[in-house]
Amino acid sequence: MRFTSERHLDGGVLEREFTLGEIPGILWTPASAPAPLILLSSPPLGLRKTYPRLVGRARHSAADGFATATIELPGSGDRPRWPAAEQALADLRRAMEAGEPVNDEIIDALILPLVDKAVPEWQAALDALLSLPDIGGPVGYSGGVISIGTRLAVVEPRISAAVLFAGSFVPRAVFEEARQVTIPLHVLLQWDDEGNDRQAALDLFDAFGSKEKTLHANMGGHTGVPQFAGDAAGQFFARHLK
Repeated sequence: MRFTSERHLDGGVLEREFTLGEIPGILWTPASAPAPLILLSSPPLGLRKTYPRLVGRARHSAADGFATATIELPGSGDRPRWPAAEQALADLRRAMEAGEPVNDEIIDALILPLVDKAVPEWQAALDALLSLPDIGGPVGYSGGVISIGTRLAVVEPRISAAVLFAGSFVPRAVFEEARQVTIPLHVLLQWDDEGNDRQAALDLFDAFGSKEKTLHANMGGHTGVPQFAGDAAGQFFARHLK
Protein backbone atom coordinates (compact mmCIF):
# COMPACT_ATOMS: atom_id res chain seq x y z
CA MET A 1 0.00 0.00 0.00
CA ARG A 2 1.37 3.40 -1.00
CA PHE A 3 -0.18 6.64 0.25
CA THR A 4 -0.38 9.31 -2.46
CA SER A 5 -2.05 12.25 -0.69
CA GLU A 6 -3.13 13.40 2.73
CA ARG A 7 -5.46 16.08 4.08
CA HIS A 8 -7.20 16.90 7.34
CA LEU A 9 -10.99 17.23 7.45
CA ASP A 10 -13.13 18.80 10.14
CA GLY A 11 -13.35 16.94 13.42
CA GLY A 12 -9.79 15.67 13.31
CA VAL A 13 -10.45 13.19 10.49
CA LEU A 14 -7.38 12.32 8.41
CA GLU A 15 -8.12 11.45 4.76
CA ARG A 16 -5.41 9.61 2.82
CA GLU A 17 -5.60 8.42 -0.75
CA PHE A 18 -3.63 5.29 -1.54
CA THR A 19 -2.87 2.76 -4.23
CA LEU A 20 -2.68 -0.99 -3.73
CA GLY A 21 -0.92 -2.17 -6.84
CA GLU A 22 -3.13 -0.62 -9.52
CA ILE A 23 -6.17 -0.26 -7.23
CA PRO A 24 -6.96 3.26 -5.95
CA GLY A 25 -8.51 3.73 -2.54
CA ILE A 26 -9.16 6.15 0.31
CA LEU A 27 -8.64 5.73 4.05
CA TRP A 28 -10.27 7.94 6.69
CA THR A 29 -9.08 7.71 10.30
CA PRO A 30 -10.45 9.48 13.39
CA ALA A 31 -8.35 11.41 15.88
CA SER A 32 -8.64 8.50 18.30
CA ALA A 33 -6.45 5.61 17.22
CA PRO A 34 -6.13 2.70 16.88
CA ALA A 35 -9.72 2.39 15.71
CA PRO A 36 -12.00 -0.41 14.50
CA LEU A 37 -12.33 -0.49 10.71
CA ILE A 38 -15.39 -0.35 8.45
CA LEU A 39 -14.95 -1.21 4.76
CA LEU A 40 -17.10 1.18 2.72
CA SER A 41 -18.17 -0.33 -0.57
CA SER A 42 -19.67 1.92 -3.24
CA PRO A 43 -21.69 1.08 -6.35
CA PRO A 44 -19.61 0.56 -9.51
CA LEU A 45 -19.88 4.20 -10.56
CA GLY A 46 -16.33 5.30 -9.70
CA LEU A 47 -14.90 6.85 -6.52
CA ARG A 48 -14.92 10.36 -7.98
CA LYS A 49 -18.65 10.23 -8.64
CA THR A 50 -19.55 8.61 -5.33
CA TYR A 51 -17.04 10.55 -3.20
CA PRO A 52 -19.59 12.98 -1.66
CA ARG A 53 -21.64 10.08 -0.29
CA LEU A 54 -18.56 8.13 0.80
CA VAL A 55 -16.95 11.02 2.68
CA GLY A 56 -20.28 11.74 4.38
CA ARG A 57 -20.44 8.16 5.61
CA ALA A 58 -16.76 8.32 6.62
CA ARG A 59 -17.27 11.50 8.68
CA HIS A 60 -20.27 9.97 10.41
CA SER A 61 -18.30 6.82 11.21
CA ALA A 62 -15.29 8.81 12.45
CA ALA A 63 -17.56 10.65 14.88
CA ASP A 64 -18.48 7.23 16.25
CA GLY A 65 -14.79 6.29 16.58
CA PHE A 66 -14.38 4.16 13.45
CA ALA A 67 -11.80 4.25 10.67
CA THR A 68 -13.21 3.65 7.19
CA ALA A 69 -11.68 2.69 3.85
CA THR A 70 -12.87 2.22 0.30
CA ILE A 71 -11.35 0.94 -2.94
CA GLU A 72 -12.22 1.43 -6.60
CA LEU A 73 -14.19 -1.56 -7.84
CA PRO A 74 -12.94 -3.47 -10.90
CA GLY A 75 -14.03 -1.82 -14.13
CA SER A 76 -14.97 1.46 -12.39
CA GLY A 77 -13.45 4.93 -12.40
CA ASP A 78 -10.16 5.00 -14.28
CA ARG A 79 -9.65 1.25 -14.04
CA PRO A 80 -9.69 -0.76 -17.29
CA ARG A 81 -13.11 -1.73 -18.62
CA TRP A 82 -14.07 -5.34 -19.41
CA PRO A 83 -15.78 -5.93 -22.75
CA ALA A 84 -17.95 -8.71 -21.29
CA ALA A 85 -19.18 -6.47 -18.47
CA GLU A 86 -19.87 -3.62 -20.89
CA GLN A 87 -21.93 -6.00 -23.04
CA ALA A 88 -23.87 -7.26 -20.02
CA LEU A 89 -24.62 -3.69 -18.99
CA ALA A 90 -25.82 -2.87 -22.51
CA ASP A 91 -28.07 -5.96 -22.46
CA LEU A 92 -29.48 -4.87 -19.08
CA ARG A 93 -30.28 -1.37 -20.30
CA ARG A 94 -31.85 -2.71 -23.47
CA ALA A 95 -34.14 -5.05 -21.52
CA MET A 96 -35.18 -2.36 -19.04
CA GLU A 97 -35.86 0.23 -21.76
CA ALA A 98 -38.01 -2.31 -23.61
CA GLY A 99 -39.92 -3.14 -20.44
CA GLU A 100 -38.74 -6.73 -20.61
CA PRO A 101 -37.81 -8.86 -17.58
CA VAL A 102 -34.10 -8.98 -16.75
CA ASN A 103 -33.25 -12.66 -17.04
CA ASP A 104 -30.79 -14.69 -14.98
CA GLU A 105 -28.29 -14.85 -17.83
CA ILE A 106 -27.93 -11.05 -17.92
CA ILE A 107 -27.72 -10.80 -14.13
CA ASP A 108 -25.07 -13.53 -13.89
CA ALA A 109 -22.96 -11.94 -16.65
CA LEU A 110 -23.16 -8.53 -14.99
CA ILE A 111 -22.67 -9.42 -11.32
CA LEU A 112 -20.76 -12.69 -10.89
CA PRO A 113 -17.50 -11.60 -12.64
CA LEU A 114 -17.54 -8.41 -10.56
CA VAL A 115 -17.90 -10.43 -7.34
CA ASP A 116 -15.14 -12.85 -8.40
CA LYS A 117 -12.71 -9.97 -9.01
CA ALA A 118 -13.73 -7.58 -6.24
CA VAL A 119 -13.71 -9.95 -3.26
CA PRO A 120 -9.99 -10.93 -3.49
CA GLU A 121 -9.13 -7.23 -3.94
CA TRP A 122 -11.05 -6.34 -0.78
CA GLN A 123 -9.20 -9.09 1.06
CA ALA A 124 -5.84 -7.76 -0.16
CA ALA A 125 -6.85 -4.27 0.95
CA LEU A 126 -7.83 -5.64 4.34
CA ASP A 127 -4.42 -7.31 4.70
CA ALA A 128 -2.71 -3.96 4.07
CA LEU A 129 -5.08 -1.88 6.20
CA LEU A 130 -4.83 -4.11 9.27
CA SER A 131 -1.04 -3.77 9.18
CA LEU A 132 -1.30 -0.01 9.84
CA PRO A 133 -0.73 1.24 13.40
CA ASP A 134 -3.90 3.36 13.46
CA ILE A 135 -6.18 0.43 12.57
CA GLY A 136 -7.02 -1.84 15.47
CA GLY A 137 -9.92 -4.02 14.36
CA PRO A 138 -12.45 -5.59 14.56
CA VAL A 139 -13.77 -5.10 11.03
CA GLY A 140 -17.19 -4.34 9.56
CA TYR A 141 -18.41 -4.08 5.98
CA SER A 142 -20.91 -1.52 4.74
CA GLY A 143 -22.50 -0.97 1.34
CA GLY A 144 -23.37 -2.52 -1.99
CA VAL A 145 -23.14 -4.32 -4.41
CA ILE A 146 -24.97 -6.67 -2.02
CA SER A 147 -23.57 -9.77 -3.77
CA ILE A 148 -20.02 -8.62 -2.96
CA GLY A 149 -20.94 -8.16 0.69
CA THR A 150 -22.57 -11.58 0.77
CA ARG A 151 -19.49 -13.31 -0.65
CA LEU A 152 -17.17 -11.44 1.73
CA ALA A 153 -19.32 -12.39 4.70
CA VAL A 154 -18.88 -16.04 3.73
CA VAL A 155 -15.16 -16.17 2.89
CA GLU A 156 -13.59 -13.47 5.10
CA PRO A 157 -13.49 -14.43 8.80
CA ARG A 158 -12.04 -11.06 9.84
CA ILE A 159 -15.36 -9.33 9.08
CA SER A 160 -17.49 -9.42 12.25
CA ALA A 161 -20.67 -7.64 11.09
CA ALA A 162 -22.10 -6.11 7.92
CA VAL A 163 -24.53 -3.45 6.78
CA LEU A 164 -25.78 -4.44 3.33
CA PHE A 165 -27.59 -2.18 0.86
CA ALA A 166 -30.34 -3.96 -1.09
CA GLY A 167 -30.44 -2.20 -4.44
CA SER A 168 -28.65 -4.32 -7.01
CA PHE A 169 -29.53 -7.40 -9.03
CA VAL A 170 -28.76 -10.71 -7.29
CA PRO A 171 -27.64 -13.85 -9.17
CA ARG A 172 -29.34 -17.08 -8.15
CA ALA A 173 -25.99 -18.53 -7.03
CA VAL A 174 -25.68 -15.78 -4.41
CA PHE A 175 -28.86 -17.00 -2.70
CA GLU A 176 -27.06 -20.27 -1.98
CA GLU A 177 -24.03 -18.39 -0.62
CA ALA A 178 -26.36 -16.33 1.59
CA ARG A 179 -27.36 -19.47 3.48
CA GLN A 180 -23.72 -19.75 4.65
CA VAL A 181 -23.61 -16.24 6.14
CA THR A 182 -23.56 -16.33 9.95
CA ILE A 183 -22.35 -12.87 11.04
CA PRO A 184 -24.81 -10.22 12.32
CA LEU A 185 -26.46 -8.31 9.46
CA HIS A 186 -28.30 -5.01 9.10
CA VAL A 187 -29.92 -4.76 5.66
CA LEU A 188 -31.18 -1.44 4.23
CA LEU A 189 -33.96 -1.58 1.63
CA GLN A 190 -35.51 1.36 -0.21
CA TRP A 191 -39.07 0.18 -0.86
CA ASP A 192 -39.58 2.21 -4.05
CA ASP A 193 -36.13 1.70 -5.57
CA GLU A 194 -36.91 1.77 -9.28
CA GLY A 195 -33.85 -0.31 -10.22
CA ASN A 196 -34.26 -2.96 -7.55
CA ASP A 197 -36.22 -6.19 -7.56
CA ARG A 198 -37.91 -5.79 -4.19
CA GLN A 199 -39.02 -9.41 -3.98
CA ALA A 200 -35.50 -10.64 -4.74
CA ALA A 201 -34.19 -8.41 -1.93
CA LEU A 202 -36.73 -9.87 0.48
CA ASP A 203 -35.93 -13.41 -0.65
CA LEU A 204 -32.20 -12.79 -0.15
CA PHE A 205 -32.80 -11.46 3.36
CA ASP A 206 -34.81 -14.59 4.11
CA ALA A 207 -31.97 -16.76 2.78
CA PHE A 208 -29.26 -15.30 5.03
CA GLY A 209 -28.26 -17.86 7.64
CA SER A 210 -27.40 -15.30 10.34
CA LYS A 211 -29.16 -15.70 13.69
CA GLU A 212 -29.10 -11.92 14.08
CA LYS A 213 -30.36 -10.10 11.00
CA THR A 214 -32.41 -6.92 10.74
CA LEU A 215 -34.24 -5.56 7.70
CA HIS A 216 -34.64 -1.77 7.76
CA ALA A 217 -37.06 -0.84 4.95
CA ASN A 218 -37.98 2.75 4.12
CA MET A 219 -40.21 4.37 1.56
CA GLY A 220 -38.40 6.18 -1.25
CA GLY A 221 -36.10 5.66 -4.21
CA HIS A 222 -32.54 4.43 -4.52
CA THR A 223 -30.80 7.56 -3.20
CA GLY A 224 -33.45 8.51 -0.64
CA VAL A 225 -32.09 6.66 2.40
CA PRO A 226 -33.16 8.77 5.41
CA GLN A 227 -30.58 9.97 7.90
CA PHE A 228 -32.15 8.02 10.76
CA ALA A 229 -31.57 4.80 8.79
CA GLY A 230 -27.87 5.67 8.61
CA ASP A 231 -27.91 6.40 12.34
CA ALA A 232 -29.39 2.97 13.00
CA ALA A 233 -26.61 1.39 10.93
CA GLY A 234 -24.06 3.27 13.03
CA GLN A 235 -25.66 1.97 16.22
CA PHE A 236 -25.49 -1.54 14.78
CA PHE A 237 -21.73 -1.22 14.26
CA ALA A 238 -21.29 0.29 17.72
CA ARG A 239 -22.88 -2.83 19.20
CA HIS A 240 -20.78 -5.30 17.24
CA LEU A 241 -17.40 -3.63 16.69
CA LYS A 242 -16.78 -2.03 20.06
